[in-house]
Amino acid sequence: MPVSSTPETKSLTTMQATFRSFEISDPSFESEGLRHITVKSPALRRRADITLWLPESPSGPLPLVILLHGVYGSHWAWALKGGAHRIAARLINSGEMPPMALAMPSDGLWGDGSCYVRHDSGEDYERWIMDEVPAAAALACSALTDAPFFISGLSMGGYGALRLAARHGSRILAASAHSAASSLDDMDTFSDEGMVSLKVPPGEQSLIECLSTHCSSLPPFRFDCGLDDVLLPQNRRLHEDLVRKAIPHTYEELSGDHSWPYWSENLARSLAFFAKNLPNSPTKATQSRPF
Repeated sequence: MPVSSTPETKSLTTMQATFRSFEISDPSFESEGLRHITVKSPALRRRADITLWLPESPSGPLPLVILLHGVYGSHWAWALKGGAHRIAARLINSGEMPPMALAMPSDGLWGDGSCYVRHDSGEDYERWIMDEVPAAAALACSALTDAPFFISGLSMGGYGALRLAARHGSRILAASAHSAASSLDDMDTFSDEGMVSLKVPPGEQSLIECLSTHCSSLPPFRFDCGLDDVLLPQNRRLHEDLVRKAIPHTYEELSGDHSWPYWSENLARSLAFFAKNLPNSPTKATQSRPF
């Protein structure tokens, strides 16, 4: 008997056609809800990895949180250095956030960090995050088909999260960043590769440029930085520039430095912020202009 076609099956068929190969971990060997995925990425023209965490008994539509790692790391970092899945499970179990899934992709493993931008050589790390990661997550769990999603990240990943939120505001429900690099120039502090070699077009290299250019379509966003963080001056400057341009946002300075204890402790702020920005949330966040 032929299977009837529904919007969901059509979406899954389209996503399956996205990847030449799709490998996923065997559930009998998985632990704590973590799944591991490797796909052949058309955007990157090679294989790429994602760690996916699913709450117990997921049912759709299930919101998706994409977590971007920093330099030197990969898809496993948020889970196995920051315990992101345990933090999400705790918040869900306590009722502080509804069930959501976490997708923790590799940045593509270019040099010390790809910055989640399209490179002049043709590899499109932006499309990998925005299009292919949600598609791969939906192939792993049908409850994530056409799921609304949020984005957050740390350091380089914080830069990526806020830049992508600015450029794709109609698709991202809300964004958050911890210890964010504010521009490609900031990345030279951490990377052996000169970021100028990426040849990102002028007007798209710094967060303030992107956020200003797309200010009419920005989703709600927040960012924070530790008081002992090497990137604190850059985060303060970004906040001051946003205030001057009257771009609504939330900014916090907290105890800590540029390290995993800080990011792990404060990930809950991002997840709580996302919970408040779900459609029809009874505590939906509003952002006043930052005066």
